Amino acid sequence: MKGVAMSKIFYSHYESPIGLIEIGGTSAAITALNFVDKRRKGSESHPYVDGILKQLDEYFAGTRREFNVDLSMEGTEFQRRVWRELMTVPFGQTASYGDIAAGIGNPKAVRAVGGANGRNPVSIVVPCHRIIGSDNTLTGYGSGLWRKEWLLKHEGSL
Repeated sequence: MKGVAMSKIFYSHYESPIGLIEIGGTSAAITALNFVDKRRKGSESHPYVDGILKQLDEYFAGTRREFNVDLSMEGTEFQRRVWRELMTVPFGQTASYGDIAAGIGNPKAVRAVGGANGRNPVSIVVPCHRIIGSDNTLTGYGSGLWRKEWLLKHEGSL
């Protein structure tokens, strides 16, 4: 996961079973992947950004469990540590905010982990949807808990 360089951002869109996804990126890395209500007008795409579309097809078809793309995500060092730790939670499994806090060596930072999780700019690829409450409840998903539930069921962890 690299820091974001001052590069032109290109956009592509993907119609998923749970809504429209906007993918942002440079000519060398994905910088954002988020659910949106409508397509960005006047945006320009790039082959690198479009390259993730096939991987999303495979993920939603149930044949892909990991993504193979370079990421460049802007955030604090703490946020980037959390996002790296999120990527260790395997397909089909969940972890708690406390697990992530312990994984980054700061077990008391549960609330801060929740905040960083909520600011993840590359959903699905950086699987923030796999993080649940310590009581196994679905909590905190910016794209709606119904999508989080769908993704977890799709991955077989609910």
